Amino acid sequence: MKKVTTFFLICSGVDRHILEKCPSETSKYAGIGATIFFTGLFASLSGGYALNTVFDNLWIATAFGLLWGLMIFNLDRYIVSSMRKEGKPAREWLMATPRIVLAVFISIVIAKPLELKIFEKEIAPELTAMEQKAYKEEEALTRSRFAFMGDSLKAAVNALKTEVTQKALQRDALVSAAQAEADGTGGSRKKNLGPIYKVKKADADKAEAELKTLTDYNYERIAALEKSVAENNTQMNAALGDLERNKIDGPAARIEAMSHLTAKSGAILWAHLFIMLLFIAIETAPVLVKLIAGKGPYDNLLKVEEYQFTVHEIEEKARMNTQAKEKTATYPQHERTFIATRLDNELQ
Repeated sequence: MKKVTTFFLICSGVDRHILEKCPSETSKYAGIGATIFFTGLFASLSGGYALNTVFDNLWIATAFGLLWGLMIFNLDRYIVSSMRKEGKPAREWLMATPRIVLAVFISIVIAKPLELKIFEKEIAPELTAMEQKAYKEEEALTRSRFAFMGDSLKAAVNALKTEVTQKALQRDALVSAAQAEADGTGGSRKKNLGPIYKVKKADADKAEAELKTLTDYNYERIAALEKSVAENNTQMNAALGDLERNKIDGPAARIEAMSHLTAKSGAILWAHLFIMLLFIAIETAPVLVKLIAGKGPYDNLLKVEEYQFTVHEIEEKARMNTQAKEKTATYPQHERTFIATRLDNELQ
């Protein structure tokens, strides 16, 4: 247990030589160090899992996870060890606010990949649904790309067929008129095959000839257009056959799937919030413990130790100023006054 305690004290960033003079503070700083250590451990797991989903390579994910965990560990250790207890709660909370904000941000970054791992089974069906939706959208886009050309060709075919139909109706009307003139049921109402019938018969024959010419010409064009329609359909089917169901499994896709789940399920939303709050509590715990805890013997001894360096700095500056003034003893009075004033100002 002594080795474990020593390790956690190192993690907390405490000065162990000072702490030996106040052993009652050992458990507090060992607890803070343990929290910092496990936060770094969670960060390693989180970063490793996140990179494993990107590169799908265990070695790269492990290396990055360790690097990420060490960075978070070092950052947390610095945040806690740099805080000083002065017995002024308002000032301490004000000074700690940026550190708390940073701790909350770090906790969110750490929590997200682990949260995706916790809800992995729920996320998998949502990813499948997203894959199907993406495939359908790509399929619809491919169909629309060929549909415009196909519709244009079909419209041209229908226009040619309509033209032939209209010409046939015109021919039928002329034939009916000639027939009615011949049997006396129409036209002049005289049953004969006279000049009027011959004129109408000539018009009907002319329309018949024009219909035949138009039919031959149009159906030749229709055959070419229908061949183009078939080729367009073949190209569309080939393009649809070349479509691949791309697997969606990256971090961004998983985060999007998680957002869909939280929007659809209240239970998952609450679980998501509680997990986030848990990691925020873990990450901010060392800072909050340092703030909430009263000013103890270690803080007083640390302040004395740091003050010794301040005193030594002032003594050295004063000694150097005195030596500088002694060196300028032979200078003119105005120069000595100027140098002495500048040196004294540096001590303030």
